[in-house]
Amino acid sequence: MAKTQLGARVDEDIADLAKKRAADLGLSVGDYLARLVQDDAGGLRARAVDAAARFLAEHQAVFDDAEDTRQAETARGAHAA
Repeated sequence: MAKTQLGARVDEDIADLAKKRAADLGLSVGDYLARLVQDDAGGLRARAVDAAARFLAEHQAVFDDAEDTRQAETARGAHAA
């Protein structure tokens, strides 16, 4: 497949992060960016976000109960002193 060169200006911290992440994956920055675009275009990111939203909707009560318990314990601790 023929390659096309693209140019983009990003903040230095984003460029550093892209380089580090590409190295972690054993990819060139170009191949890493290509993978991100393919994943995004293929809907992988959207499916992951949807799955996370479904998980939170299904288990929100557990998180709410844990937060309520933590707040109650913190409040009791503050009054006990």
